[in-house]
Amino acid sequence: MRKLRLALPSMNGFFTFEAAARCGNFARAADELNVTPAAVSRMIGRLEDHLGSALFHRLSGGVTLTDDGRILYEAISRGFSGIEQALREIDDRKTGHETITLSVSTGFTTHWIMPRMAEFKREFPTVELRFQLITSALVGPVDDVDLGMRFVSGSDDRHEATFVMPEILLPICSPGYDRQRKEVDQADASAATLINLSEAQPDWSHLFFPNEPGGGLNSMIFSDYAIVVQAALLGQGVALGWLNVVVHWLRQQALVPASPNIMLTGRLCHFVRSLDKPRRPIVAAVRDWMINHLHQDLAQVAALYPELGLAEALRKAGAAV
Repeated sequence: MRKLRLALPSMNGFFTFEAAARCGNFARAADELNVTPAAVSRMIGRLEDHLGSALFHRLSGGVTLTDDGRILYEAISRGFSGIEQALREIDDRKTGHETITLSVSTGFTTHWIMPRMAEFKREFPTVELRFQLITSALVGPVDDVDLGMRFVSGSDDRHEATFVMPEILLPICSPGYDRQRKEVDQADASAATLINLSEAQPDWSHLFFPNEPGGGLNSMIFSDYAIVVQAALLGQGVALGWLNVVVHWLRQQALVPASPNIMLTGRLCHFVRSLDKPRRPIVAAVRDWMINHLHQDLAQVAALYPELGLAEALRKAGAAV
């Protein structure tokens, strides 16, 4: 350890390097560290001089790691993650609570986790959940969280992925809106309102109006999927339902399928954790609890709406419930 200490420059250099590597840009790293971009550049230069090796490729739009930089970044990330975990465990020992940070969508948090919080607290009275909320596409690193819900193919050399369910889409609406639309002349497709997410999503209008191009329909557009689902709950129209988000409301029959058709996209939903983070049994327990309760919801929805063929679709995808 003494030899390592003598070989190391200032720890500030490593904090600066880690921020620059993670941000991919000296200016963004400077904002995070509350210093100037010039100060970041000088600190990185000193570190490179000390090591005798270039750590970044300087590009017009930012920086990328060299091979040596990547080796150092992976080691520093593991080290900082371990230190952060140790500090959190020390704090948890003082308070008697354990903190778990989830990276999930606002939709999943609002419409699946929140309705279950009382049940969760009964099962895990010493666990404090924190959230890194995503309002758009469910992507991004999970290095700074304990678990992230992501659509990935499976584990890789940096991540452990636990399968949850296939991505399944279906049109949804409130029971009141469903009754209302059945009273409207079905030839008048313009009488229906589609509730859309602003970013690109699969063409789904044919699931509800097979003979009408989606562009001819009334629509409401939101940038946050949690609001899309809320609008459907309030009877404002028909929305595209991501089953992992809306399954609770389908089970409660606060939402109903607007069509017997479902769409399997081929993508797979997983809970993902970084292998750089130490294993914590409580994280695995919370993950398994969420998966088990999601599967219970799916089984109930499959029984309520057999016309969807949901049980068979899940079985074929390896998520029999």
